[in-house]
Amino acid sequence: MQSGLEKRPIGIFDSGIGGLTVASAIGKALPNEKLIYFGDTAHLPYGEKSSVSIREFSAQIASFLVNQGCKAIVIACNSASAVGTNTVRKVVPNFIPVINVIDPTVHYVAHDVRSGKVGVIATKATVNSRIYARRIVKQNENLKVSMLATPLLVSMIEEGFFNNNISQAIINSYLEKSTLQDIQALILGCTHFPLIKNQIEKYYKGKVEVIDSSDLVALELKRVLEKKSLLNKGKTIRKHHFYVSDLTPSFAESTSIFFGEKLKLEKKKLWV
Repeated sequence: MQSGLEKRPIGIFDSGIGGLTVASAIGKALPNEKLIYFGDTAHLPYGEKSSVSIREFSAQIASFLVNQGCKAIVIACNSASAVGTNTVRKVVPNFIPVINVIDPTVHYVAHDVRSGKVGVIATKATVNSRIYARRIVKQNENLKVSMLATPLLVSMIEEGFFNNNISQAIINSYLEKSTLQDIQALILGCTHFPLIKNQIEKYYKGKVEVIDSSDLVALELKRVLEKKSLLNKGKTIRKHHFYVSDLTPSFAESTSIFFGEKLKLEKKKLWV
């Protein structure tokens, strides 16, 4: 018999609304679950912030989600996953699992790519942390990892400039860098990047595996919830809740890009 905890929502947070790609994947993989999403739009992008600031923001948001009764916390941000996961675990009760977007991807690459060179495109904070390189090589010494910061891609996607000739030119200019030559796979190390996966695959013409962490995170969350008997197996009327720390018309309009439908955002100020 389950304890009733399985009926509680899943908490997801990101530095903005890019993590809605992860929330969307989770919603599809776990159709009976209620989601509470927090986008820290007042402080985006985390990729340009200091590690100290990212940890502080992550801890406060995680505490908010715990107070909302969440049974699991998903860090849907590579920058926050890279430098803030341990901090989040310290403020979250032990019975609440914490899933980040990096570990499931690292596990997949280390066990499925086997050997050769793997590329990573991400924010400056994620690249500077070297977390993908360190963790992948630790699990598989036959792999070499090259990371490239691609800051223009985030702002490009936020503004809706993708799936056109201009965005393809910007994407190509990054992928042509020497850092990413001769790779067997490319990790999309930012939750915005699934939206340009098709354009990246167009550049590689099927010769490089393009790895989207969103689906991997959703599968890992499902596995962990099943293991801890926290998976909601009963049908419920899902009423997801979406919070942002700063609300602008552009964010509201952009939600459909990331989640597939326009969402009602509620402003929630966690900082004085």
